[in-house]
Amino acid sequence: MKTKLFNIELMYFGDCPSWKETHQYLVEIIAEEEIGTAIELRKIETNSDATKYQFPGSPTIKVNGIDIFPTNQTDYALGCRVYKTPEGLKGSPTREMIAERIRSLI
Repeated sequence: MKTKLFNIELMYFGDCPSWKETHQYLVEIIAEEEIGTAIELRKIETNSDATKYQFPGSPTIKVNGIDIFPTNQTDYALGCRVYKTPEGLKGSPTREMIAERIRSLI
């Protein structure tokens, strides 16, 4: 086992389907990198929750409470998030984008 990341949180809005792909990527990366942690799923159901958890959109990955793809957003609400990927704008970061960010933390 490599360095343990104490908390990996996947925040999502149920009506946004991209979070499932992101979750699968996280599961695979955690296994491959031998990271001894589980993924905490946090479903954001109200705009109040979005504000409380500083949710910039679905999916959002936080490690130890910090968004691994930070934004300058200050207003939070239910909705889907868009990521700049090598293939263009997508509803989820690519597997490699997530893996690079996770690897930089271990």
